[in-house]
Amino acid sequence: MAEQSETQQAESQQAETRLALRVVAMPRDTNQYGTIFGGVILSYIDQAGFVEARRHGCHRWVTAAINTVEFQAPVNVGDVVCFYARTSRKGRTSVTVTIDVVAERYMTNACVDVTSASITLVAVDAGGKPIPYTSPPTVREPGVDDPIG
Repeated sequence: MAEQSETQQAESQQAETRLALRVVAMPRDTNQYGTIFGGVILSYIDQAGFVEARRHGCHRWVTAAINTVEFQAPVNVGDVVCFYARTSRKGRTSVTVTIDVVAERYMTNACVDVTSASITLVAVDAGGKPIPYTSPPTVREPGVDDPIG
């Protein structure tokens, strides 16, 4: 099998990256310095990871680890913050998701890399035990999948 060039690898990786969330930074989320509190960004990173993990199976997905997060730039009130997610590793019961966070500046529309994070999510059953994410769906839609009576 032929090796991919760096350009082909980059294009392949880019094709797998999806916009998972897009939010507007609000004043309620500021810290004492007037920028958005890092914990708020971490919460959105967790949600973006779930959105990507869910593509691998309709299960309860729990965050097992936030492997790395390095903040490179602050987020300001009014910025549109985009969370791009891609699966970087698949296990039997877990997936590792890389999330790239980009802020579109309110005043200029300039795009600034805010952070990149790697998180691991695990598919679990109703009892909280890890299950293969390739197993049949474990999440049911209320009112649709419930028996009548």
